[in-house]
Amino acid sequence: MWKLKIAEGVDSPYLYSTNNYVGRQTWEFDPNYGTPELREEVEKARQDFWANRHHIKPSNDLLWRIQFHHERNFKQTIPQVKVGEDEEITYEAATATLRRATHFFSALQASDGHWPAENAGPLYFLPPLVMIVYITGHLNTIFPAEHRREILRYLYCHQNEDGGWGFHIEGHSSMFCTVLSYICMRILGEGPDGGRDNACTRARKWILDHGTVKAIPSWGKTWLSILGVYEWSGSNPMPPEFWLLPSFLPMHPAKMWCYCRMVYMPMSYLYGKRFVGPITPLILELREELYDQPYEEINWRSIRHLCAKEDIYYPHPFLQDLIWDSCYVLTEPLLTRWPMNKLREKALEVTMKHIHYEDENSRYITIGCVEKVLCMLACWVEDPNGDYFKKHLERIPDYLWVGEDGMKMQSFGSQQWDTGFAIQALLATDLTDEIGETLKKGHEFVKSSQVKDDPSGDFKSMYRHISKGSWTFSDQDHGWQVSDCTAEGLKCCLLFSMMPSEIVGEQMETEGFYNAVNILLSLQSKNGGLAAWEPAGASEWLELLNPTEFFADIVIEHEYVECTSSAIQALVLFMKLHPHHRKKEIETFVSKAVGYLEDIQCPDGSWYGNWGVCFTYGTWFALGGLAAAGKTYNNCAAVRKGVDFLLKSQRDDGGWGESYLSCPKKVTLFLLVFHA
Repeated sequence: MWKLKIAEGVDSPYLYSTNNYVGRQTWEFDPNYGTPELREEVEKARQDFWANRHHIKPSNDLLWRIQFHHERNFKQTIPQVKVGEDEEITYEAATATLRRATHFFSALQASDGHWPAENAGPLYFLPPLVMIVYITGHLNTIFPAEHRREILRYLYCHQNEDGGWGFHIEGHSSMFCTVLSYICMRILGEGPDGGRDNACTRARKWILDHGTVKAIPSWGKTWLSILGVYEWSGSNPMPPEFWLLPSFLPMHPAKMWCYCRMVYMPMSYLYGKRFVGPITPLILELREELYDQPYEEINWRSIRHLCAKEDIYYPHPFLQDLIWDSCYVLTEPLLTRWPMNKLREKALEVTMKHIHYEDENSRYITIGCVEKVLCMLACWVEDPNGDYFKKHLERIPDYLWVGEDGMKMQSFGSQQWDTGFAIQALLATDLTDEIGETLKKGHEFVKSSQVKDDPSGDFKSMYRHISKGSWTFSDQDHGWQVSDCTAEGLKCCLLFSMMPSEIVGEQMETEGFYNAVNILLSLQSKNGGLAAWEPAGASEWLELLNPTEFFADIVIEHEYVECTSSAIQALVLFMKLHPHHRKKEIETFVSKAVGYLEDIQCPDGSWYGNWGVCFTYGTWFALGGLAAAGKTYNNCAAVRKGVDFLLKSQRDDGGWGESYLSCPKKVTLFLLVFHA
């Protein structure tokens, strides 16, 4: 049976931590764990998900909850309250319901103080990892039989009825994820006509019916070139010389959004090397299965810009294709021949230096799962037996998650983000006397998760921003500062500083508060908004060079309503408790941030949410920030419009619901209810 392990890790030459692995969550298969009743409960959860998989796509993340409640012998002792249709809701009924939920939720806290949770959904995360451990010869050690069984379960559970897989679990079928999922199944041992409910046959039919692998988008072309199921000559250039450009140029790497930068850094290294994995019998079979003509006869050059219509969210402008064509025809032939190939050697060396720097400063977790797999492969290509690659292998478990729908790869953990909101929700219950130990553990987790140092060495030359005093999205080892995570962590510590230490533990040291404030102030843009990871400010026209087909607005850092609002709330509270520290700077910050929120409000009164679904989410954040800054329904038109939007969008049953399609379409689309 699968078991979630918390804050576990043994220091070795290849695994280490900055805070004794606090926040780490890894899954282990223990054949002896669990009673027959517990195993039956887990199996029922799996069967229920399978039965409803085409109607309810996300899992309920039940496996670890079942485990935690079992290990703690949790029994709900507070009776459930049912209120009739015309019955008045009494204070006693509401309080009983609140206490019942609070005790249930407290029982789900991990031993180190955080609340575990799945952070997955995109279907292009896991297959590249399977491909890379296959290429490097580590498939069976990283993914033994039980792992492979759960990965296949996940693929089967999220295959669409038409045979394909979406960009994410809710999405329509796409060439990118259908091809990756098909290859993943084949690597894991399924035959060309194997898989549950003819999964492979149906997937291959979808691929061939929609243009074959030739129509896979650019990231897919890269992964398949690496695997040997596509040719590098069919991809647009990703020259590693980009990392040699002088800083005064507008296209310098330091001006890129950190995720875009960190993806294309190892991609450009692998492209510059023209690396191709071993051509095994399986690779030769895939070359036959995924095309409608012999592999040797394909005109690779002619399909560089080809992309299935199902995958296109951001159509490339003609100017961008012209740039890629120029690089392909003129630049690449020069850079791969003497004497210019000496420049390429230097570029590959510099690129690898940046990769190692990022790996070391994240304890080989890296900034996210896409980057993790690419950086790991780059390290293996540089030295298959080197320590860098071995360190990467040790951090693979940090990304894997098991639910009733199988094993998936997380973007990375959300431990700090979820815990910050969990703590604030529990504090709002005013039930401190009943949950003191829960609050104390949560407080210790937040304090232990604050980043204590900036990135190592001359971090500015490595395109990094300060991180000392921040909180990450996940844990301290991850190392990457995030503005709203920092704001929510700061809010928690400020709230705890107002409470008795005998209940919630000692307050954070004053320097920790000051360092967090410094991070937030450093991330505000001229327009008053707050970026997430690094200061924004690069030219908007750089987005025209977005090389992907399925993302928009990924080339440069932007400001976000959520980050701005969280920062307002944290800094206003900080100013009340520490009125003499950088007061004028904070007041100016808040004033500009409020102006930003008012400026970006939509005509219908809502705000577009960037990190949740979607207008309801963004409006919740924005109104919280405005309220913290002293804005009310009576004195602020933006608040009135925001409240009116929420009132108008409330459903007949009293709740709110919104479709994920609001995010890509950027219009409010309310959720349809499925009745099982």
